[in-house]
Amino acid sequence: MLESFKSLTVERQGVQLHTRAAGEGPPLLLLHGHPQSMAMWHRVAPVLAQTHRVVLMDLRGYGDSSRPEADAAHTKHSKREMALDALAVMKAHGFERFDVLAHDRGARVAHRLAVDAPVAVKRLLLLDIAPTLAMYENTSEAFARAYWHWFFMIQPSPLPEALIESSPTRYVRSVMGGRHAGLAPFAPEALAEYERCAALPGTAQSIAEDYRASASLDLEHDRADVAVGRLLQQPLRVLWGQHGAVGRCFDVLALWRERAAQVTGREIDCGHYLAEEAPEQVLAEAQAFFTHSQSD
Repeated sequence: MLESFKSLTVERQGVQLHTRAAGEGPPLLLLHGHPQSMAMWHRVAPVLAQTHRVVLMDLRGYGDSSRPEADAAHTKHSKREMALDALAVMKAHGFERFDVLAHDRGARVAHRLAVDAPVAVKRLLLLDIAPTLAMYENTSEAFARAYWHWFFMIQPSPLPEALIESSPTRYVRSVMGGRHAGLAPFAPEALAEYERCAALPGTAQSIAEDYRASASLDLEHDRADVAVGRLLQQPLRVLWGQHGAVGRCFDVLALWRERAAQVTGREIDCGHYLAEEAPEQVLAEAQAFFTHSQSD
């Protein structure tokens, strides 16, 4: 998949970051979600590469990037650390300033990236998330049932790791297939790629650490932003699935307007996996939104 995209491994502080890039034009970074990899963009990235220099990366702990060892404070898997990875990747590809399109966990990385490096990020388009702090603070029974893995993954090691490692394929199919459209939206090649990467040594620990960081250190960083009134200043557009839990359980636009100065967005007729369930709509939105930045 994504055969037309040239591979480049970027190293940052001993972490190997798997990346691919293609196309010519303004730089655009794509960040994937859980439990996926850059393969989730296979229906979107080739089209975007007709007008942009598209850079794909596997987040640390996912895809073919490194799985750092866990640390007590979950620092190595914080969104701040992943955001620094993204900056290093874009610098290695020759870009100091760029747009970002991101989904799920990658969108949480993009949020932190845009806050911490406001000069680097021009515009960002986030798919199917509300701010992490708001989602934890406003958790309901309906959300907890739909996003059970949020609360499973933050349990102390080694329980989540042991259960995932007992059958990585079952874990991937349970998380992804338990949503609105089941497994039907996923190309067999993409699903096989997610399953392959989930079975790589260290994956279970890294993805659990990703969630543990989100429920601890990442929240500290978010609360620090709120305490001083730090808002995203870049143009932000958010899209969410009409049949997904985020839109059902949260007022997405209202929550983002508490954290960003310039917010627009809407729901799309699909579930959580927008780029694979509704790629044409995602492409139309991305092309319209990022066209405005080409003259910046």
